[in-house]
Amino acid sequence: MLPHLNAAYNLARWLTRNDQDAQDIVQEACLRAFKFFDGLRGEETRAWLLAIVRNTTYTWMRQNREHAQNSPIDEEFHDHHEEGSATLLDQVDSNPEAILARADDKRLLNQALEQLPVEFREVLVLRELEDLSYKEISIIASIPIGTVMSRLARGRGLLLKYLERMN
Repeated sequence: MLPHLNAAYNLARWLTRNDQDAQDIVQEACLRAFKFFDGLRGEETRAWLLAIVRNTTYTWMRQNREHAQNSPIDEEFHDHHEEGSATLLDQVDSNPEAILARADDKRLLNQALEQLPVEFREVLVLRELEDLSYKEISIIASIPIGTVMSRLARGRGLLLKYLERMN
């Protein structure tokens, strides 16, 4: 499970939109996973753990719905999270103006992603940030692959609309 803790935290964080709640959820999910680890047979450990994190998150959100819906966006998390992911642009263009423009783009993208309904945000995070296959997302979210593809397409469309409104 240890190699997948960052992915588990990332999923919980994007679903709850709160750093502390995500930490608590991942801790609870790891306890649940440890309890049932003997039952794991030949499955992809990452997908198995992320499914437990997802289910734990939704259970937590049902129990704390009022708090989960009113959680503020944690900009510090997003800024810190994005620092570790270097892209080709980061390597090629490092002048101050370009850095500020990229930071602004990241901020707008994070804000737009936060506005998405949770079912679209979930599949986008798993596909685009965690680079999981449609099949793995299907297993984690307990939905057919066609639904994964549909949610990705609709989520990307909504994300684009939100970004266009922000500009």
